Amino acid sequence: MKVLRDIYSVLMELYGPQGWWPLLDRDTLKLRYHPGDYTLPSSETEIFEVMAGAILTQNTSWDAAAAALRNLASLNILEPEGILAADDDELEGALRCAGFYRQKTSYLREISEFFISLEGAIPSRKELLGVRGVGYETADSILLYGYRKPEFVVDAYTRRMLSHNGIIGGDEGYSVIKGIFEENLEPDFRVFQEYHALIVRHGKLYYRGRVHGEGDPLPQRLYGDSGD
Repeated sequence: MKVLRDIYSVLMELYGPQGWWPLLDRDTLKLRYHPGDYTLPSSETEIFEVMAGAILTQNTSWDAAAAALRNLASLNILEPEGILAADDDELEGALRCAGFYRQKTSYLREISEFFISLEGAIPSRKELLGVRGVGYETADSILLYGYRKPEFVVDAYTRRMLSHNGIIGGDEGYSVIKGIFEENLEPDFRVFQEYHALIVRHGKLYYRGRVHGEGDPLPQRLYGDSGD
């Protein structure tokens, strides 16, 4: 499906490399993006940070999830052992800004125990999906950004953008949309990382709120005036 490759080219031309997944500088608590550097995460600590971020960003904005990560880091518990040792009040207070804080406290404990059980091994997608609180998007985010595996991440922006541009009907399931990308793109984790991050960047501009696609330059860039 050539149009998917064309979309990637247009988005890359518009925005350039995004440097996702951003990681915290533990000294300054600032997020570090790393455009063009695909070697990160480079430690178990950073891999776990990606895992925690993937849990925290569920049903909220990345900014809210990042604030929760900063709170955990400021308490020196942004690690599996720290999360398991913290009491509920401490954890819930740190996560309140990300919403669903009681649920996410439970989920973070689950993913912490799972991470420790791995003993440095790379989990399979099936194993991740067996962890309470981990769904398709979360599992794929962890594998793509934490372990650099070519698992395409589908989010709400992806569905809205493809639907607006007539590539899907809009009611397809997660696995169907994931399959469309993976069947039509080279299985390169770097491309998958950039493509997903570019969709998020583009989606924040044109696919937020109730009006989807207003002002989106993609149709013009892809199809010209005819809309063919």
